[in-house]
Amino acid sequence: LWLAALAAPAAALRVGAPARATQLRTSGRVRAVAELIRSEQKPALSGRLPDCPPTVWDADGIDIDEWQKKYKDEDLPVCPLEIHATEAANAAGAAWFVERKEELKAQLEKHGTIWFRGFNLMKDQDGFRSFWESLDLDPCLDPLHTSGLRKFLSKTDGLYEEVNKDSLSKHYIGLHNESTFKKTAKTGAFVCFKPATEWGGEFFIADGERIFRDMDPEVLKKITERKVRISVSNLDFDFLKSLPEEQRRNAMDKLSELVDNAVAPKFDMDLEMLWGTDGKPMRLQAVQNAQSPINRHPVTGRPVWFCNLHNQARFLRERRPCGTPEVGMTDIYFGDLSIIPGDMLQHINEVSEKNIVNVPMQPGDVLLCDNYRVLHGRDIFSGDRLHAVSWFGDEKLTEAGAGDKPGDFLNVVLNSAFQ
Repeated sequence: LWLAALAAPAAALRVGAPARATQLRTSGRVRAVAELIRSEQKPALSGRLPDCPPTVWDADGIDIDEWQKKYKDEDLPVCPLEIHATEAANAAGAAWFVERKEELKAQLEKHGTIWFRGFNLMKDQDGFRSFWESLDLDPCLDPLHTSGLRKFLSKTDGLYEEVNKDSLSKHYIGLHNESTFKKTAKTGAFVCFKPATEWGGEFFIADGERIFRDMDPEVLKKITERKVRISVSNLDFDFLKSLPEEQRRNAMDKLSELVDNAVAPKFDMDLEMLWGTDGKPMRLQAVQNAQSPINRHPVTGRPVWFCNLHNQARFLRERRPCGTPEVGMTDIYFGDLSIIPGDMLQHINEVSEKNIVNVPMQPGDVLLCDNYRVLHGRDIFSGDRLHAVSWFGDEKLTEAGAGDKPGDFLNVVLNSAFQ
């Protein structure tokens, strides 16, 4: 059944119990492993999560024309692949995932995302942890752990809360990979514990191979050649205008040094402090290194759109619901810090939204996403909403008792400030 499923074109699979002979050969082993995973005495992960792994960059020499033609000639596999629980699968619990671990990993590599629907196991935090443990995934910290964008829903389970805050409920989160120039999670598992109680809040994804395929080749070549830089914050010091020129320049140098030394290292993003990038001379912006908007997948070697422009371009944010305060308003420039034309941004926006797939998750639904290939986002909502995510890399857990990570305190402080 699963070998056939690897080639199945259907958007949804309803997978039941394995063949009887297979059950007889493996039931004892699988049951023992599943019972261990589902144990109520799970070891706490507090202080044991390794850092998010470094971003694997391999963007040089990609032949855009060749790969766009290849993707257009191929019948790209459906993304996401839907797998629906059956009565037998729900009765098996974690054992169902243990037994199919290798097949599921092959499916993830092929399709980029698997949407598990109707599984009772993942309706609570303990069961969700049992799910990813059954697949032998290695949890890690969020790449922006210190930023305060996500706080732990359960620190002991390596589970972060998604952006469910009421203060950001009317903020549209555009497509992005969970990455910075320095750090990228390999895989993400997004779980729904409670959809928005009134309306909205749908999760959505887009396949980076499809965005790469559909973009105007001249636009893609130009932005790849010139690279991009992302501004992540704005600090306005308009009072400096009143100072004599020499004093003003000295004060600007001191402020830039202060912010660079005291704040930027805590975010571990290789930020450069720059004045007046967006035309406001007394605005100090924190700007990431120049990076390619496309990248080769570290496992498959296939090129993908690997850029958070849809989420971080101010031109696009100002044309949709946005609740970000000015200090946190992002923007994106060419690598030389010149402005990306609006028509280019609009084209990238149109191609991105053409490939968006809405995922109306219900309690217990999980999206297992290849974070290098698939971008994700979230629509605005009203009411209470509880979605969460765990990130995965390649390192094993550190020894118990290692203590809190250096960024834990800042994560708590920043989240407290934005309640």
